[in-house]
Amino acid sequence: MKRPNLIFIVADDLGYADLGCYGGRDADFGPVSPVLNALAQGGLRMTEGYANSPVCSPTRFALMTGRYQYRLRGAAEEPINSKSKGSTTLGLDPAHPTLPSLLREAGYRTALMGKWHLGYPPAFSPLKSGYEEFFGPMSGGVDYFTHCSNNGTHDLYWGETEHAQEGYLTDLISRRAVDYILRMTAEPAAAPFFLSLHYTAPHWPWETRDDAAVAEGVRSNLFHLDGGNIHTYRRMIHHMDEGIGWVVQALREAGQLDNTLIVFTSDNGGERFSDNWPLVGGKMDLTEGGIRVPWIAHWPAVIAPGTVSAQHCMTMDWSATLLDVAGAQAAPQYPLDGVSLRDVLQDPNYRFERPLFWRMNHRQQRAMRQGSWKYLRVDGHDYLFDLTQDARERANLAKRNPERLARMRQDWEDWNATMPPIPDDATISLGYSYADMPQR
Repeated sequence: MKRPNLIFIVADDLGYADLGCYGGRDADFGPVSPVLNALAQGGLRMTEGYANSPVCSPTRFALMTGRYQYRLRGAAEEPINSKSKGSTTLGLDPAHPTLPSLLREAGYRTALMGKWHLGYPPAFSPLKSGYEEFFGPMSGGVDYFTHCSNNGTHDLYWGETEHAQEGYLTDLISRRAVDYILRMTAEPAAAPFFLSLHYTAPHWPWETRDDAAVAEGVRSNLFHLDGGNIHTYRRMIHHMDEGIGWVVQALREAGQLDNTLIVFTSDNGGERFSDNWPLVGGKMDLTEGGIRVPWIAHWPAVIAPGTVSAQHCMTMDWSATLLDVAGAQAAPQYPLDGVSLRDVLQDPNYRFERPLFWRMNHRQQRAMRQGSWKYLRVDGHDYLFDLTQDARERANLAKRNPERLARMRQDWEDWNATMPPIPDDATISLGYSYADMPQR
């Protein structure tokens, strides 16, 4: 079989239950995510998949490298912020092999359409880390109309050159992705392609396609603490879903849909207006709402439609999976921490033991998932949960199961000893506090 095209779609701050296929409610205008629902119905939906981090740029380090993000200095930032512009250390080292660079070595064409958030030029950029083409913002968040970042500077690029273009950013990213697919499939014998499609939606500021007038008011505060609502938020998701529909249609018209592996997820759990039911917490938290995210895989040539898997996995496992199905090899001096899920794609009933580990400088959090159990520490307090019975993490079993707690705590300590320590100068950037809105 011809090697598949690969499309890795990442939403920004999408909650676990924001999509209809994950139990999300319809909006006042109807279904929020009909395209993604259809991809899930036509492929595989993961119910217990995770992000590598509850905040954006650390997860993207893991996505790009297929390794625990803690191995790289830049990923210790929670997250990288605009103050790091000009830094030669806070970014993805161009010398480190990446998912796109390894796929490119294996004969794939590569492009990133959308958010980068892994350091600023001239030291860092997508083109220095394996992508042949790049269109999008370099920073973590930009206005959807002015395309300015939180420090007020314009942040939309074509390659490494600033690029001024009018339009709603979600639509611009989608249209660029469609254009790329059409160009890559124009020749029957064309090489397979890898497209990273990294939306900023539904990340703040809270702007739909019809909210250009809002842009001036949020120029000095992209966190948009005095705006937004669930109706705007759902419409933002819907705009992204529409764009993914354009991408699917382009693949269909090019005769490439059956042999294209589309993977969809979020970089972390939801933010202010998201629906994480039945999970607790959200972005910046190692409770389930901050790290358990939607995972959809669609590949008609291999994945049976309407399949569901409870296999535990995290972002870097999908990076390993894409390398595996493409026949690409990891660099020996940079072994993967991610584990390929290729067998799960072929048989959703296939399961294997997959311990998962996290740590956060913010609130000194730590977590480990093993089987149905989760060990969690927040603000110095240790918890133990049986997630098959209690996905909301409300029934703390630490005192009832002290031996299991001690064993998982030691397993976490042993894992953590294999990772570099968190640097003393690592920063935590919180956009708001309980002074701005009540606690969850």
